[in-house]
Amino acid sequence: MYDIAIIGSGPAGVSAAVNAKLLNKNFIWLASRATSKKVARAELIKNYIGLPDITGGELAWTMKNHADSMGIEMTEEVVTGVYDLGGRFALLAGKETYEAKTVILCLGVEAVKPFEGEEKFLGRGISYCATCDGFLYKGKTIAVLCYDKHFEHEVKYLCSLAGKAYVMPFYRGYDVAEKNAEVVLKNPVGFAGDGKVQEALFKDGSLAVDGVFILRGAVSPSSLVHGLQIIDGHIAVKRDCSTNIAGIFAAGDCTGRPYQYIKAAGEGNVALHSAVDFLSR
Repeated sequence: MYDIAIIGSGPAGVSAAVNAKLLNKNFIWLASRATSKKVARAELIKNYIGLPDITGGELAWTMKNHADSMGIEMTEEVVTGVYDLGGRFALLAGKETYEAKTVILCLGVEAVKPFEGEEKFLGRGISYCATCDGFLYKGKTIAVLCYDKHFEHEVKYLCSLAGKAYVMPFYRGYDVAEKNAEVVLKNPVGFAGDGKVQEALFKDGSLAVDGVFILRGAVSPSSLVHGLQIIDGHIAVKRDCSTNIAGIFAAGDCTGRPYQYIKAAGEGNVALHSAVDFLSR
């Protein structure tokens, strides 16, 4: 059981992790070693105090080096669910489940809007986790939406179980050639079914499926945490970064504009201290 679980590898997540370490808290940081792609791809950053005219790549390296220098360890898992167990939270990440007394969401902005029917059928034929739910579709027909080459090993795993897999890559350089995989080079517009997902819908027709796997690098906040208050696509927070769910805090771009690295880092600090205050109470 951890005191704090921090989810996210951007400036807010790094800030929360650094301060958790400084305060000697028992925490887990679920993040990517690559840190934030948004930060790394920035051409030039002029408003990060103390680091004028720094490139995104340099800032990403600086943040990663800061955490490494303090001996902070990352757990490289995509969290697909956070569940309130009353006084503690369970975090589902791949095949593992972690428990923490508080959670800090540093999720950034979900660039991809959920598909029509995605949230409706989540847990009823739609899954974000190949290793968690793949065995349920042994010999069946599935659709696999893959957003990053990093997940191709999961696509191959799903193909090894399914009878038929319609694979929809959302990037260039796709490299999976399983015999039972059919690459579909068009984007679905939604999913339909009677109580359970049964069809992947396209503008020009549909495909009958028993299940759908959506392999993204992040899960939208509303899908990640049931009951979390969302306003205009962002997690609603108070000034102390607390959400409507006691024990869950949020920081960074996921809480709303302005989308600034320095704002995210500041909120990560606030959220961490608010979580510590919550624990003390």
